Amino acid sequence: MKTFTIITLGCKVNQYESQQIRQLLEDLGLQHIKSTTKSSDLVVINTCCVTHTASAKSRQYLRKALRANPNRSIVVVGCLPAVNIGELDKPNKNVRLVKNHNNLAATLSQIVNSAQTHKAKSMPQILCTSIKTNNAAESKHKNLLTNHQTLPRLKAFQGQTRAFLKVQNGCDGLCTYCIIPKTRPNISSEPPQNVLTEAQHLVNAGHKEIVLTGIFLGAYGQNTVRRRKWNNHRNPKLAALLKKMAKIPGLERIRLSSLEPMDVTDQLLNVFVNNPNIMPHLHLSLQSGSSSILKRMCRQYTADSFIATVERIKTHLDRPAITTDIIVGFPGESDDDFQQTMQLAEQVGFAKMHVFPFSARRGTPAARMQPTVNNKVIKERASRLRDLDRRLALAFRNQFVGETAAILLENTTPAAVGRSERYFMVNVENQRLRLKKNDLLNVTITANTPMHALAQVTQHTQFLAVHPNFPKITTFAIDHSSQIQ
Repeated sequence: MKTFTIITLGCKVNQYESQQIRQLLEDLGLQHIKSTTKSSDLVVINTCCVTHTASAKSRQYLRKALRANPNRSIVVVGCLPAVNIGELDKPNKNVRLVKNHNNLAATLSQIVNSAQTHKAKSMPQILCTSIKTNNAAESKHKNLLTNHQTLPRLKAFQGQTRAFLKVQNGCDGLCTYCIIPKTRPNISSEPPQNVLTEAQHLVNAGHKEIVLTGIFLGAYGQNTVRRRKWNNHRNPKLAALLKKMAKIPGLERIRLSSLEPMDVTDQLLNVFVNNPNIMPHLHLSLQSGSSSILKRMCRQYTADSFIATVERIKTHLDRPAITTDIIVGFPGESDDDFQQTMQLAEQVGFAKMHVFPFSARRGTPAARMQPTVNNKVIKERASRLRDLDRRLALAFRNQFVGETAAILLENTTPAAVGRSERYFMVNVENQRLRLKKNDLLNVTITANTPMHALAQVTQHTQFLAVHPNFPKITTFAIDHSSQIQ
């Protein structure tokens, strides 16, 4: 066994865990083949089952891998094999389903070690436990027969400028539409020192931006996601971690993945304000602008409390980007409920809305709820909300035309493209400069398009030229000729 391929579906947590799998298999001496069309010796399919479509895609990749080579080893991991809802059966003797995530590292080690042991028995003259290069440095292939019990902490996040860092796992919130509490029911958090050490490794590998993520990030450090069981119904531990992380040398950008509105405390906002490398962007999952629908969903907030949180954010941060997820057509959603969602979105002025037509998920309470909403009505509402999303996103970006922004380049071909502090995409027009992926540039936003902003480079920089988090009522002068970048 020499090569492996990883196919990843789903969320940032899955993407992070796929990087852990990659690092483990490379440590065991295998070579990563990124193309799914090549026939590698081992295929790992990291599945998602949050929707029926995600489950179907996961099974499709499994069938494709089997057709390409039915005799190679295939390991199916992630949420789909972890939940027993009859959507996945073991189709082949060479397919291994990992139902318990805690067994993943040991399973992969066993598969690789078994293959290496079999090869060693047929070629005993080349068996060795370490390989040294000419300069006597041990290679990463040392001791192929190591039995790993846990997935490694990351040293690099390959293939992306932004690195994801999982700090929390599991959910027991039991939102009525969500299958995740059945796939990841155990709540856990990484100790702060482990997070800080891994973040420093990622910075050392060249990552300028890190995104903290988790299944329920706002419950970092807690043993449940249910706020009524927290002391004072507030969690100070995420803010404390973020404050420490912001001090890591060389870490120029930090973002948080999805939060719920009640996770955004004044303590957390003060950490944002006092640390310029924490981006003024918060993804707050709304799901519905109707409090009655939110109650049916078993969400832990109301429409009014969502609005109140956004207002507090806007008093602390200068024109922050508020992005969100919304489910359209949840059982019982009336025309009035949907109109409340539209009105709330207008009031907030979302920078981006991810719109999801409701699809009944087997194994969740919502799949049995009545009355259902007609599919034609769901499509019409989703279309209206997406039209509003495009209009709001354009209006949000229009605020920054003529202003300076810091762009972290994600690609340079065919065009130089990156994200601003407030997460919207920017196409950089200056091509005379030798721009590279992962460059951090100061640019002037010159125009706006329906999809992204346009900009021209004003200065290469390693740090933000201005503090992006101060409220817009604060004014101060910066002499860029002498400012320490």
